[in-house]
Amino acid sequence: MSENRLDGADHLARSIDWKQGLAIALGVPLLILPSLGYLPMYLSAAAILIWGLSVIQGFFQNAAYAEMATAFPKASGLPGFAQHVFRSENYRGKYDKSKLLGGFSAWSYWFAWTPVLAIFSILVGSYLHGLFPALGELFTENQLALMTGLVVFTGLFTVNWFGLKDGAILGYILGAFSVIPLIVLTVAPFATGHVDLVNITGSWLPQDWAWDMHHILILLGIFAIAQWSACAWETAAIYGPEYKNPAKDVSRALFACGTICFFSFVLVQAAVIGVLGVEGVLDQPVSPLIPVAQVVFGQAGSMVTIIMLIAAMVLIIQTAYLGSSRAMHSMAMEGNLPKSLGRTNRHGTPFVAMLIIAAFNLVLILMGSPAAIVAASAIGYTCANGISLFAYVRAKKHPAFAALERPFKAPRGWKNVAVLFGLFNLPLCLIGVVYLNSLEIGWTPTWVGFIVLASYIPIWLYTQRRSKTPISSLPYAPASERGAEDLDMLPS
Repeated sequence: MSENRLDGADHLARSIDWKQGLAIALGVPLLILPSLGYLPMYLSAAAILIWGLSVIQGFFQNAAYAEMATAFPKASGLPGFAQHVFRSENYRGKYDKSKLLGGFSAWSYWFAWTPVLAIFSILVGSYLHGLFPALGELFTENQLALMTGLVVFTGLFTVNWFGLKDGAILGYILGAFSVIPLIVLTVAPFATGHVDLVNITGSWLPQDWAWDMHHILILLGIFAIAQWSACAWETAAIYGPEYKNPAKDVSRALFACGTICFFSFVLVQAAVIGVLGVEGVLDQPVSPLIPVAQVVFGQAGSMVTIIMLIAAMVLIIQTAYLGSSRAMHSMAMEGNLPKSLGRTNRHGTPFVAMLIIAAFNLVLILMGSPAAIVAASAIGYTCANGISLFAYVRAKKHPAFAALERPFKAPRGWKNVAVLFGLFNLPLCLIGVVYLNSLEIGWTPTWVGFIVLASYIPIWLYTQRRSKTPISSLPYAPASERGAEDLDMLPS
């Protein structure tokens, strides 16, 4: 038997520490890029506050997820937690409704992360279109986005074929090339005096803002869009089965990434509005960092910025590609998707899931609008967070899980916090994002979101019918999931 791997089984290899998990998750601060101009369109400069509050929301939610990651060290983040908790003890039938709920949460999370590949492929194509005008004579933006997606997905698939450790190395390289320049571009306007605080304080909220039901629903929708970016650093927990020491590595990776995200999200939005003003941001809603670079660094700065942003987008595509493939692998291993989707190669890479995700995103690119894809994807993210937080509450209260060892524990009484934010996600943010979509983009993203989520039910029913031994007939917490018999402790 090879090290860190069960012979003949599709298990993920334990190969990374918390710093490598952080390196992979470092793409998360870049998720602000598609929404830098979207939030100010509704909230003006108050968008800065929304980003800060959303990252703080992430700390509350991710404290629960960190505890779950150490209680279920074999589970792959949010998808794995919900599937472990929401399955009936010793259920003998094929169609366990509790198991369906856990699987639906994992599917929702998969749909939250997977479209990131399409979103940023479109953005990369758009930036390339601006960087090399001659390309516009040869290809449309949609054609360029498709070619970009094909090249990037193929490259990342090749790199990650050799295991998550190599993916983390790529994360270090892209992180140095993109995250650090992003920080420089954020801090430089403050240091050079180009940030005018009047642009922020003088346009804190739109003049027609009122605290009526219409605007409250808009605010809830904005929080749903914002948390899709600002809370997504929980991705550091999804690699729980691949950390060498999940008891320590998960919490360290999560909170290091959260701290970086807080300063990044707040300062990036503040710098953009401070330099351009709200009106200037609305004039460049897709790429407001380019005029900021031109103001601070001159024309040459815009060229550097575009190159930096392209590298940044490849980094976040890498983060999403790995996270969504682990989610699909987890669903297949739990019997919520066909077993073939969980197949891994000898390096522990779920290559079948990665191929399907790449093909799905090439189709999504045809939607053409990053904002529309974000709007659809945010529906899945609110569902995944809500159900996962309720799973945490159930894991704290149910006798089958209460005795599990938890090397990391959230503060006392955290299940009440989880209930609060679970209800905030479901139903409040879900209702808000559907309402917001209807105002701005139309009903297409909402229908796409609901159709993709609903398609899980027939897939799940097919999977259960094909399954000979329902996984839900197993006890709640078999020994292999209690943390005592870690893969690393098995004889080679």
